[in-house]
Amino acid sequence: MPEPVPADAPPADGEPGNTELTGLFVEKPPDNVVAVAGTDAIFIAKVDSTNLTRKPTMKWLKGKWMDLGSKAGKHMQFKETYDRNTKIYTYEMKIIKVVPGDAGGYRCEVTAKDKCDSSTFEISVEGEKKRPEKEEPQIDVWELLKNAHPSEYEKIAFEYGITDLRGMLKRLKKMTAPEPKHSEAFLKKLDSCYSVEKGKKIVLTCEVVDPNVQVKWLKNGQEIKPSAKYIMEANGNVRTLTINKTTLADDAAYECVVGEDKCFTEVFVKEPPVTITKLMDDYHVVVGERVEFEIEVSEEGAHDVELHKDHENPKYRFKKDGKKHTLIIMEATLDDIGMYHAWTNGGHTKGELEVEEKELEVLQDIADLTVRAQDQAMFKCEVSDDKVTGKWFKDGVEVLPSDRIKMSHIGRFHRLTIDDVKPEDAGDYTFVPDGYALSLSAKLNFLEPPKIHLDTSGNMVSQNTIIVVAGNKLRLDVEITGEPAPTVVWSKGDQPITDSEGRVRVEARKDLSCFVIEGAERDDEGNYSICVTNPSGEDKAMLFVKIVDVPDPPENVKCTAVGEDCATIVWEPPKFDGGAPIKGYLMERKKKGSSRWTKLNFDVYESTTYEAKRMIEGVLYEMRVFAVNSIGLSQPSLNSKPFMPIAPTSEPTRLTVHDVTDSTCSLKWLPPERIGAGGLDGYIIEYCKEGGDKTALCCLHHNDLSCDWVVANKDLCERQGYVVHDLPVGEKINFRVVAVNIAGKSLPATLAQPVTIREIVEHPKIRLPRELRTKYIRKVGEKINLTIPFQVRKQPEADLLSHGDGQPIDPKMVNVRNSNVDTILFIRSAEREHSGTYELVLQIENMEDRATVNIRIIERPGPPLKVRVTDVWGFNAALEWEPPRDDGNSEITGYTIQKADMKTKEWFTVYEHNRRTNCTASDLIMGNEYMFRVYSENLCGLSEEPCMSKNTAKISKTGLELKANPYKEKDMSCVPKFTQPLLDRSVVAGYSTAISCSVKGYPKPKITWMKNKMIIGEDPKFLMQNNQGVLTLNIRKPSTFDGGKYSCLAVNELGQDEVECKLDVRGKTRRRRRSSYSSYCRVCLFSVTVK
Repeated sequence: MPEPVPADAPPADGEPGNTELTGLFVEKPPDNVVAVAGTDAIFIAKVDSTNLTRKPTMKWLKGKWMDLGSKAGKHMQFKETYDRNTKIYTYEMKIIKVVPGDAGGYRCEVTAKDKCDSSTFEISVEGEKKRPEKEEPQIDVWELLKNAHPSEYEKIAFEYGITDLRGMLKRLKKMTAPEPKHSEAFLKKLDSCYSVEKGKKIVLTCEVVDPNVQVKWLKNGQEIKPSAKYIMEANGNVRTLTINKTTLADDAAYECVVGEDKCFTEVFVKEPPVTITKLMDDYHVVVGERVEFEIEVSEEGAHDVELHKDHENPKYRFKKDGKKHTLIIMEATLDDIGMYHAWTNGGHTKGELEVEEKELEVLQDIADLTVRAQDQAMFKCEVSDDKVTGKWFKDGVEVLPSDRIKMSHIGRFHRLTIDDVKPEDAGDYTFVPDGYALSLSAKLNFLEPPKIHLDTSGNMVSQNTIIVVAGNKLRLDVEITGEPAPTVVWSKGDQPITDSEGRVRVEARKDLSCFVIEGAERDDEGNYSICVTNPSGEDKAMLFVKIVDVPDPPENVKCTAVGEDCATIVWEPPKFDGGAPIKGYLMERKKKGSSRWTKLNFDVYESTTYEAKRMIEGVLYEMRVFAVNSIGLSQPSLNSKPFMPIAPTSEPTRLTVHDVTDSTCSLKWLPPERIGAGGLDGYIIEYCKEGGDKTALCCLHHNDLSCDWVVANKDLCERQGYVVHDLPVGEKINFRVVAVNIAGKSLPATLAQPVTIREIVEHPKIRLPRELRTKYIRKVGEKINLTIPFQVRKQPEADLLSHGDGQPIDPKMVNVRNSNVDTILFIRSAEREHSGTYELVLQIENMEDRATVNIRIIERPGPPLKVRVTDVWGFNAALEWEPPRDDGNSEITGYTIQKADMKTKEWFTVYEHNRRTNCTASDLIMGNEYMFRVYSENLCGLSEEPCMSKNTAKISKTGLELKANPYKEKDMSCVPKFTQPLLDRSVVAGYSTAISCSVKGYPKPKITWMKNKMIIGEDPKFLMQNNQGVLTLNIRKPSTFDGGKYSCLAVNELGQDEVECKLDVRGKTRRRRRSSYSSYCRVCLFSVTVK
């Protein structure tokens, strides 16, 4: 049995043989195939090769040109087998998981050298058949849990997907409580449960036996207090609980309690559904492009959003951004063709995706040729795929190779060469690539007179009329033929156009004359002509260019009326309609200060008056309008003046009568509870007479006899109070107050009963401040300013009298100012003679009121008298003295006693705040002689001068008598010398520090501190101390600039000595605790005294 003939190399380019159609198929695919989406489809074709000299070549095609061999992959698989016994080739095409995009016409084509056969078949795709779902009865989980044993709770929760089992068991415990016996308190109990949508109102109702009984309402066991949200009502035997504006927090268990009896219910709050605010768009792309299906929902972060393709869940990429949900296909394929759906619990949208194959790209098109007789003509083109083959056609008839006509295919280049061109060779030549709906055409011309090939298809209103939108670019590429190349002249009217640059220009190209208008204007409209000439003849064509434009923007956009959430907008049509009739208008609005415009209509609105709704009260808005014609959208109009939707305020509250006289009435009130965004401009006060002829009272102030209420104020009252004048004495008058804002008048606030116009008699009363009811104490030199209010109804007579003689005080000593509501006593600089008792007399006619004020002016006391040492024993000394002559007009609160050694004469305090006029100084040093001084003290402080003791206290040894040698005074003179030097230190910035040293020397040396050799003066940052020779320099909160070298110089008449140290100030770091032991050691280190 002969072996199958192997496949030979394909014939050389330009040498194809003639192919005839023969019956090669032994088995063909069925003509019509119906495939179910999601299943696999297999198509088989068999070819008998008994009479073939070469191996046959099989192609599977879709449509007319698409070769499916390049689509082999996961979706499409091709298989070829050979039976040596029967010499039959079996070809198989398998489509894996058929999709709707696979539907269409297919063709299998087999070729073997000079033989060819083909078979066509059609594939239809049906949706996946779904099995009818059995309708399962709805199961109430609550009933299951009620009737189940507690050991089965977890099993039921797992089976029915209950996540909050603990919460359900809590509610179940309340729901499954044993049924109470017949209630003696309730006629009708609450329903077992209630359901309400979020934000709505719900009313819980029950009936009790006793209509006068008090009930309690509980929420989750907690008592509910009445409020604006929870309203409790009792109407006979009916008790109701109203819950306003429910939220998810109101989803709870509620109880109504009457004594020991209770009734229970459950309230379930449902959330509103999530709706789709932006629908899904359709897409038409080519293979490999990125596709994003985007929708917007009503709530941010919504989880109830599902995206599907034909009710399937493919593994695509999903993205959420706030309210936006996006399905992303990175690289679209033909498998992605279909309908995509988005579902929420409140809406549905869908979008269709169409994917096309990439088109074959033409890199070099075929060029027209103009040749002479017996010349060679060669058509050449270049495509993007070097494996693409094709056929050449002339005037629709396939070109066959011959001695003069040769065809070649080298890489991406296809050539048709015609030698010894003849007149019959002229015509249209076309190259058609195999498998693509694409054709490349060119024309072969002989030498001929010039001719204009003008094509205005698509832009013609009438013959040779071109319509151009203003601002767009007009480019007319007019094909010019003729040999030799003709001369082209463009003209507008009789004026030739010769510019090759500029806005209106003529560009010359090979076989083309381009007329260009950049940014067409209205003046460019007119008749244009093109004239071509060469030695063989002349041709001419006429054109009319019409310029159309978008209309001008509308004018005079303004708001004519406003409401609580709406406004009426009017405007004028544009002056110029752009050459096309106005179709209508589009409106936009925005909040003032914002840059985001909101469209108010999507369909064209024809009228010039529009009512904008759904606006927020109190917010300033601006409007603008666009005009629309057949060309497009105009520029926006100028923004309207800002306007604000507003409503009148509510009525004023708590209107009361403040005061009444024989002809006036003073009213007071509070602002309205709801003012609104329109603000509050003021109030109008009106009044009328009770009963009788109200118009008669009205006519007292107005000529309009038809009015009942009289306006009391001509201008708006801005305060919450007003005095109505010129009222008749003894009449009963009704009053009312109306609030006014930009939106108009509110409802009036009225009094419960009329007011009788008659003055109220009231006794004067002095309201003495609390601090003046006791003794008022001030220091000498201080300012005194006393304000004493009083309550009277008429202008009072207020007199300030002295306590002693009851006469008015001297105005040179005390200034007094009186008003209708208070009196003021003012002393610029207090002196001791200002002390005393002052009496205020308030008198109206024969009525009066009195009040007294006790003022005391104090100063420092004088020094004590006759300080003396009365006794000395052991290490003690007894002192006595007499009180000072002047106590400073204040009680003496104590004495301060100080002592001093006769050698050093440095004073030390022995006692402070000593209440008695004697004391004992203890712990005196033996061998020393002491003197004493005493200060007196009152509320102002210590006396300015002390009183020195007349004698001293000498502490001598007892029991032994010393017979001393004659005393020879020792010379104590000593050059200054530092016994403890300064030490270098490193401190943290911001924390106070100190550096110390000790020095000795006699006479006592003068100490000078220096920083970087510069003397530290009276800088408040530095505090210098000298305690018995221990020198300390305190630096308050040092900074990095306080670092450097510090030195201390001690100088007396015998010499000097100096020590120095370095201070390093670091930046702030984490605070570290130091032990008290180290601080103690540091202090003790510098405790050195001078001898």
